[in-house]
Amino acid sequence: MSIQRLPGSMTALRVLLAVAEHGTASAAAAAVNLSQSAVSKHLRGLEETLGVSLFARGNRGLVPTEAGRIYVKYVRRALAELEAGNAQVSALKASPWSVRLHVLPIIGDRWLVPRFSRFAERYPEIDVQFTTFVTTDTEEAADGVFRFGEGEWPGHRSSYLFGRDVALVGAASFVARLGGIETAEDVRRYTVLDHFQTPLRWSEFAEAHGLDDFTPVHTTRFGFYSLVIRAAIAGQGLALVPRRLVQEELEAGRLVNPAGLGFKSRNAYWFTTPEDRPMRPGLEAFRNWLLEEVQAY
Repeated sequence: MSIQRLPGSMTALRVLLAVAEHGTASAAAAAVNLSQSAVSKHLRGLEETLGVSLFARGNRGLVPTEAGRIYVKYVRRALAELEAGNAQVSALKASPWSVRLHVLPIIGDRWLVPRFSRFAERYPEIDVQFTTFVTTDTEEAADGVFRFGEGEWPGHRSSYLFGRDVALVGAASFVARLGGIETAEDVRRYTVLDHFQTPLRWSEFAEAHGLDDFTPVHTTRFGFYSLVIRAAIAGQGLALVPRRLVQEELEAGRLVNPAGLGFKSRNAYWFTTPEDRPMRPGLEAFRNWLLEEVQAY
């Protein structure tokens, strides 16, 4: 298609997607905040530019033709790319003292937020925004991202935080209930707690301790890692947790690490920044503070 045959406005493309999604001109008009006649006008303009019909009237409203289905697919992709580009450009012109972070909920709840007041007191001029992972586009807009994995993410610089030291933990009363734990073999007799998505696996624990066919008496699984920790504190099972995330509970006796059991994991928590973006002063100050905290506590 030549440049002369491209649509004349972004509004027309948004109208196209709205009609494809809602099936009627009236519903599309409400979605894009235009009149029904304006929606029809934009749609006709697109069809005249392309020289094909994009929609046919069916029993349930407007239905995309074959050409319409093809065009909707590419328009949706193009608008997503433009939105991602806008986000990256906006990040470039952001204040050098503004930092946007994507934070894993478990890191924010159990490690970062309790310490953040120290950063805020040292750098009151830096505006920090905390978000969680939503879509790939919003991830691209972040200045820094907390991640869990082996440390390699294409296009990102990675700074190791903590997490390789994984401890077996449980409530003291729960551990004592079946006679206590002296060896890794004893863990089979207990209910264990698991998280659907974490790379930390009981198979790693078994491998580290030379256990074959490790099958505990029962496994309770959770969709949130924070619930795994809470369930362990409540005496509902044994959990595998990076020691740094439960240091306070271990020191206070709310959790115990029976026989000092655990393992060294390949996976850990990292702070990453995009390689294709310069590190502004606010972000550099935050990363340096973060690494200081890791070393100090």
